[in-house]
Amino acid sequence: MNVITRAERPLFEGADWEFSTLQRCHDAIQEIAVDELGLSVYPNQIEVISAEQMLDAYSSIGMPLFYKHWSFGKQFARNEGLYRAGMQGLAYEIVINSNPCISYVMEENTATMQALVIAHAAFGHNHFFKNNYLFKQWTDADGILDYLEFARDYVMECEERHGEAAVERVLDAAHALMSHAVHRYPRRRATDLRLEEKRERERRLHDEQVFNDLWRTVPGGGNARHDPTTEERRKALLQLPQENILYFLEKTAPRLAPWQRELLRVVRIIAQYFYPQTQTKVMNEGCATYVHYRIMNRLHEKGLLTDGAMVEFLKSHTNVVFQPDFNDPRYSGLNPYALGFAMMQDIERICIEPTAEDEQWFPAIAGKGDAMAVLRDCWANYRDESFILQFLSPRLIRHFGLFHVVDDADEPHLAIEAIHDERGYRAIRQRLARQYDVAWTAPDIQVVDVDLAGDRKLVLHHGAMNRILLDERDARSVLQHLADLWGYDVVMREIDPGSGSVMKEHAAKPRVGILHEVGG
Repeated sequence: MNVITRAERPLFEGADWEFSTLQRCHDAIQEIAVDELGLSVYPNQIEVISAEQMLDAYSSIGMPLFYKHWSFGKQFARNEGLYRAGMQGLAYEIVINSNPCISYVMEENTATMQALVIAHAAFGHNHFFKNNYLFKQWTDADGILDYLEFARDYVMECEERHGEAAVERVLDAAHALMSHAVHRYPRRRATDLRLEEKRERERRLHDEQVFNDLWRTVPGGGNARHDPTTEERRKALLQLPQENILYFLEKTAPRLAPWQRELLRVVRIIAQYFYPQTQTKVMNEGCATYVHYRIMNRLHEKGLLTDGAMVEFLKSHTNVVFQPDFNDPRYSGLNPYALGFAMMQDIERICIEPTAEDEQWFPAIAGKGDAMAVLRDCWANYRDESFILQFLSPRLIRHFGLFHVVDDADEPHLAIEAIHDERGYRAIRQRLARQYDVAWTAPDIQVVDVDLAGDRKLVLHHGAMNRILLDERDARSVLQHLADLWGYDVVMREIDPGSGSVMKEHAAKPRVGILHEVGG
């Protein structure tokens, strides 16, 4: 039987706090997180900021030292207007995947909320960032802050040399393509971002030599000989097909200046930095919420939180994990906090008190006892899609009331294809997991060819999953930005993956003088 030694006095009483309060909370939470829960975290750096600074962090996608762009100011104005009107609240914290791990906390928070934020962000998210395989594979926590400082300074330098308007046009186009600026499959170990400033100088001195070599291989009109392997060699040289469109433009676009290529690289590297976060929303928030729940309850057990502070915490926690019903006006899909936290608690239950159903569905962990070891393994080795596919239990499916509903536009009625039986549970789990799979949720658009010998037209294909076409207006707008960066005509064909037939075609021509000088 474990004997809990209660503290003589709590960490704080009432809502007020000072910096020594934050230090006491951090130290007490760290003892539980590391010694009892076995978490492994980066060193913590906690920054206290105002509501206005939090709004500013919102506008620059939560990153410190970010370069300036008009869209950030627009986002700031929107969020500030909603906040001042009482129509939008603010997050209690923002946490940065860096080493040290930076957690921004609001100075308006009460002492209880500061303790909650430290447990949630400085230890829950921190552990997930440091240990999950996607973050290890794709991000450089040691170098990201140095790189952001370099990127900010480089953008400012470009504005001084080439004018704010010219830089803004390049960033506008790059931001439009940001969701198509990631390598989805591992290529090599993540770049050491701390060396990027040195590499930029080397690239500038090198003066795009590889790029020039590429375009010197364009065959002449009169003496070119037909070579059946030319197309294969050209595609190999250009690394086609290529899913990372900004990478392709950075390396290959014939009319971009070196400084414009470097701006594309800045946007591309930042997009890649966020790539793991888009695939781990349920797991990341589930991990952080489970960790803060365990820690805050443990602090209360040890007498380090008053009953009043515990009630305040539970109210906030309950709001975070609230899941509205499908017919509730607030419903907007599954709350990642609710689903993630419920799955973490369910895994704990299966490890400690499994039912016969659990033993059948999860023989590897049912009754194992050490729930934290199982959870730490999950946090390290899964992403949302694989985690749900592996660990969503029939009990949770019943708890959330999940069914598989098919909405076919060609049919007059909805169809229920999976119900609460063994076969249905597996189908529901598979269908829900697919909603978190980037292969199904993000458009598959790739550069497939370039006519180097002729008009240099760039050809892209969109694999229209389930024959779902892109929004006409959005496709036309983004394709225009692509054509401006490429400098020549661009065509995108929407392809039926089953038959290979072209379902729709979009085209765009570069606008004269937008990114390139006339005749450049």
